[in-house]
Amino acid sequence: MQIVGELMTREVVALKETQNLGKAEELLRLHRIRHLPVVRQGKLVGLITHRDLLRAAATHATDPAAQPLWAADIMTRDVTTVTPEASLRDAVVLMLRNKFGCLPVIGQDGALLGIVTEADLVRYAQHLIEDKDRRELAREFNA
Repeated sequence: MQIVGELMTREVVALKETQNLGKAEELLRLHRIRHLPVVRQGKLVGLITHRDLLRAAATHATDPAAQPLWAADIMTRDVTTVTPEASLRDAVVLMLRNKFGCLPVIGQDGALLGIVTEADLVRYAQHLIEDKDRRELAREFNA
């Protein structure tokens, strides 16, 4: 059985809840990602997506007296997560059923250990397809 810990991205780009949205946008652009876990002392406390930033920017732009926004102002606080030992199949079902673009991976103490994204799953699917194609080609060659 394949588990989340075998596929997750371990080098997670994260944002502190006290950082502003300019930093969030910079991180998303610089790392070419769409999901930013928000942490406090290494523990997951929220999630900001690219869509969240767009929504906040559109709302904020219409108010000339608006104060700067911080990660804590717009993050989703009740984030669905998985552990590294979770079945990859169960994680995929969870993502598809809820239309999640990612699942943060946390330890028992709430520490952020990794993240599984749609891109990780597509890369894995590519690997499986290439492997299957190689096996079929070898079968045809040996036939």
